[in-house]
Amino acid sequence: MASAAGVMERTPAGSVKARPPVVCWFEECRKDSVPLVGGKCSSLGELINAGVRVPPGFALTTEGYRRFMAEAGIDREVASLLAGVDAQDIEALEKISVQIRAVIEAQPFSIEIEDLVAECYRKLALRCCMPAVPVAVRSSAIAEDLPGASFAGQQDTYLWIRGVEDLLQHMRRCISSLYTGRAIAYRVNKGFGADRVGISVGVQKMANSYTAGVMFTIHPANGDRSVIVIDSNFGFGESVVSGEVTPDHFVVNKITLDIIDRTISQKHICYTVDPKTQTSQAFEVPFERQKVQSLIDDEITELAWMGKQIEKHYGRPMDIEWAVDKDLPSGGNIFILQARPETVWSEKSQRAGANPGGSAMDYILSSLLTGKKVS
Repeated sequence: MASAAGVMERTPAGSVKARPPVVCWFEECRKDSVPLVGGKCSSLGELINAGVRVPPGFALTTEGYRRFMAEAGIDREVASLLAGVDAQDIEALEKISVQIRAVIEAQPFSIEIEDLVAECYRKLALRCCMPAVPVAVRSSAIAEDLPGASFAGQQDTYLWIRGVEDLLQHMRRCISSLYTGRAIAYRVNKGFGADRVGISVGVQKMANSYTAGVMFTIHPANGDRSVIVIDSNFGFGESVVSGEVTPDHFVVNKITLDIIDRTISQKHICYTVDPKTQTSQAFEVPFERQKVQSLIDDEITELAWMGKQIEKHYGRPMDIEWAVDKDLPSGGNIFILQARPETVWSEKSQRAGANPGGSAMDYILSSLLTGKKVS
């Protein structure tokens, strides 16, 4: 298998240079690997190398994407269809998007790429001690999850994918999602030229989530940096990320890790694996569980602590996706699935995020005055 170091090739001048790899493992990536594996996968590699608990996986690199597009002549067809495109003409953009996506999804990978992906998937299954290991297939564009240019959510994610054939099919679907009408318009409006368009596809061992959700190391509503905010629901985190449910909501003091606010919502649906079809499906939460707290307090505290470490490592507020794996014992079953820079409040002055009466110091002082234990 090619590694992050790539393979050697001889240039026309006779010199030898390293050719980028087609696939690489997450742990071979760092935060400066964005041109090779995009925002999501480079961040996952950075987290693994920082000692954060992350499910293992690998990536089809941007080199693999470009070879796939070039070998079949898809890149030329795409360039022709996008020539002179008007980002304001939504109807025309959608028609072009449908054409481009159909071409990409119908074109098989080369034998070389298929073999490399299949070998990585086999090794991942061995590593996880699980045949046909279920994986999340996530697009990771080179211009996404960057400070000042958040493409998060522009491309697709597919959950609980099993088997090489399904994996290859969903990898093509991830690549084609680079060309949704919305994504095309976003890039045109942001001034991202064709040379900055590229995508990697991350293949990550699926956490069999009992509970999952998102965490911000800054308050997303008011920019308060003294707190960590956690939203959660039963099952996979898709219901929280997509906004299909009102999740449980917890606010944690960043210094003391005390839970200073909690809202337990009525959660009608959750996503989990259907044991018959072995696919991710939406299920109705049983009525007696709908108002049950989806995270226990110890898990909230551990998550907040992990969020602090991630923020410290990156040196900026972060937007984090996480899961609690029900197949593993407590104390080692909370996993970080993604982490990206928070792009709304972190670009503003810290003064704009001040929250009178809600700062960490105000909280500590008020707790001391009332005799409440804060450590």
